[in-house]
Amino acid sequence: MEREISSGWLMFIGFRAAEDRIVAALAEAGYADITRAQARLLAGIDLDGTRLVILADRARIPKQTALALVNGLEAAGYVERVPDPSDGRARLIRLTAHGRGGLPVAVAEEARIEADWQAVLGIRRMRALRRALWELALNADPHLHPPEAPEREELEGGHNG
Repeated sequence: MEREISSGWLMFIGFRAAEDRIVAALAEAGYADITRAQARLLAGIDLDGTRLVILADRARIPKQTALALVNGLEAAGYVERVPDPSDGRARLIRLTAHGRGGLPVAVAEEARIEADWQAVLGIRRMRALRRALWELALNADPHLHPPEAPEREELEGGHNG
């Protein structure tokens, strides 16, 4: 008897497919030296820079692993270490101009993925999926920032109903 695939695993399959497409789009655009693990770490960098410990937490990896990934990204010219203006002893990991150059490629592929998923599900089911995923994400990560309205209003309606 086959075991039913869990919801978590189904979400991971969708995530992995999206990640594959984004890494492939980056490679096609000339960013072929970015590994999947590096791409995951890059996705967690805020535009004004992020501390290493925060990047490790966002990527759900040990600090030492994040450090090794950052070292590789720095050597390849994607990131730089800069002083943290809020704490002179700390350093931020910030995208270089070369690193920022990949952002439009990744964002455009994310939009294509969303459009493809909406083509499969239809607009109503895609909205329902996003609401459900936001509810799960906010439940799992209290530091996550909820979306802006109108999606937020729909989400809050989902919590009450």
